[in-house]
Amino acid sequence: MSGHATPIRMTSHKSGPLTGQADVPGDKSISHRSLILGAMAVGETVITGLLEGEDVLDTARAMRAFGAEVIRDEAGTWHVHGVGVGGFAEPGNVIDCGNSGTGVRLIMGAMATCPITATFTGDASLNKRPMARVTDPLALFGAKAVGRSGGRLPMTIVGAADPVPVRYTVPVPSAQVKSAVLLAGLNAPGQTIVIEQEATRDHTERMLAGFGAEIVTQETDEGRVITLTGQPELRPQTIVVPRDPSSAAFPVCAAIITPGSDVLVPNIGLNPTRAGLFATLREMGADLSYENPREEGGEPVADLRARFSPDLKGIEVPPARAASMIDEYPVLSVVAAFAQGQTVMRGVKELRVKESDRIEAMAAGLRAGGVAVEDGPDWWIVTGLGHGNVPGGQTCASHLDHRIAMSFLIMGMATQEPVSVDDAGPISTSFPIFEALMADLGADIRRG
Repeated sequence: MSGHATPIRMTSHKSGPLTGQADVPGDKSISHRSLILGAMAVGETVITGLLEGEDVLDTARAMRAFGAEVIRDEAGTWHVHGVGVGGFAEPGNVIDCGNSGTGVRLIMGAMATCPITATFTGDASLNKRPMARVTDPLALFGAKAVGRSGGRLPMTIVGAADPVPVRYTVPVPSAQVKSAVLLAGLNAPGQTIVIEQEATRDHTERMLAGFGAEIVTQETDEGRVITLTGQPELRPQTIVVPRDPSSAAFPVCAAIITPGSDVLVPNIGLNPTRAGLFATLREMGADLSYENPREEGGEPVADLRARFSPDLKGIEVPPARAASMIDEYPVLSVVAAFAQGQTVMRGVKELRVKESDRIEAMAAGLRAGGVAVEDGPDWWIVTGLGHGNVPGGQTCASHLDHRIAMSFLIMGMATQEPVSVDDAGPISTSFPIFEALMADLGADIRRG
């Protein structure tokens, strides 16, 4: 059962050419951060193009609970009247973050250096996910956390009354952990320093600078060293959210494996810390091109054109690329099933602690559809069968994970037999228009 509705079974059938323009939703990572930083600024932040999926709407509700005024006007523009750094009020009720690991971890960071107490919960999937990776560094500021065994939600955070700045080396590549520490550092005196041994998506750093924080990033022998000067007055911004590359991955990959397809996905964010999938697809032989490259709001964007690519080859994906495409490995594994030879993916242990164990979930579904998969703690290998040779015919468990559900629905567009998903309800958390958008392109996805 999904976190917000009863199960919705969907079945994807072999499709004719996918054609047209895919206007995917706004970037989820930037949408979360726009609301949170807007709530921490002084004055009105205006946001257009915000992703209105359940994950982001849960973050908007949370910002209201902490005292910010968050309003959506009739034109779909969002207005956030912030309370300033350190100005969060104590919420009157439990904060429900639904399915969003990004939302809950970033919000915990933002409130951890305020002298307030807040309790967080989520849906069945989120409440299984580890939070110690965030609460451990937040404790260095002086915050306290009490949750279920294993550091799981529901969890109460007691913010630090007298926070101190920290120097923290992120133990595993995680933009969520890095961002939580930086947001906590906003209300700590002096300089908070975060060290990344492997670079992760840098939306938080870019947006902090845009809101007026003093933040410096340096490449050193230790890794990427990010220094934030605490207690700034953040300036409100006007933000145009680029479209989400993680959402774009689905129509792009569908076009690549579906005969005769030619799909344009406009205004996609191509931040180098997020665009690893597209580089990987091109290395596999995908007909994928960038048109009209430009910059909007400090983020590089372009229009992506994806065409059917019958001669895909398996490759070894560089482990150093993992952080820039961690959410896209599930749908990449689907494309790999239609390639010739093995696609090897290493350095991906983070996939095992996402909304589901994504390696296990994808491996089980691919095997059930006739595709050979080997896997280990932080690696997996998909042996492709080539275009037209993937049997399909399976019903896959989504495990309350939107990306698992969408990946298998993409798979069914090019398999010999239809592919079903037991519950596609979680798709609404990140891509509420997925079903309609894919239908407009020509996909044959049916409920039931």
